Amino acid sequence: MATKIRLQRQGRKGRPIFHIVVADSRAPRDGRYIERLGIYNPNTNPATIDINFDKTLDWVQKGASLTDTSRAILSYKGILHKNHLLNGVKKGALTLEQVEEKFSKWLDEKESKITNKISLLSDSKNAKTIANLEREKSLKEAKAAKILLKNSALAEEVNTNSETSGETQVEIESSVETAVEENANVEPETTEESVSIPSTDEVSSDETPENSSTQE
Repeated sequence: MATKIRLQRQGRKGRPIFHIVVADSRAPRDGRYIERLGIYNPNTNPATIDINFDKTLDWVQKGASLTDTSRAILSYKGILHKNHLLNGVKKGALTLEQVEEKFSKWLDEKESKITNKISLLSDSKNAKTIANLEREKSLKEAKAAKILLKNSALAEEVNTNSETSGETQVEIESSVETAVEENANVEPETTEESVSIPSTDEVSSDETPENSSTQE
């Protein structure tokens, strides 16, 4: 039976997780499998790969074929490199001690590269976080300064209006006092008509001749 090491999709939409499995090459992608070898999670940076090294190496030595993605994963984890070294032992070019020595050296270099990459990613993330915090701080300070300037302008406007109102009130009071003083200096007009009283002589001269002859 021809076998193939491939990925079987799991997880939810938009965030897939893949099982690394050995299956019959004729089986559908997400169908039955013979053995599960590990998990590949591409949602992290760097991607998370948890694989059973010895079992996977055993299947590779048995002749299991590989898909492009599974080949890249096995190469990244050093399984294909270890298989290449073991083939050198079969040909008599290397001993097992040399294989272990070479593979340990390769593994140390690989781990160092991975550690450096994680460190760089962490530093980059921290720098980005610090830059975002500084940007937010500057925006808050600018907003606070703008609000303070606006409040100062409003306070100045209120003070100006208060001073203007005070001056207007003083002018009104002064006008009222002036009007009161002017009204006090004006002489009141006489409302009653003056009546002239005739003298006694005028009354006597006004008597008619008829009255005089009657007395005689």
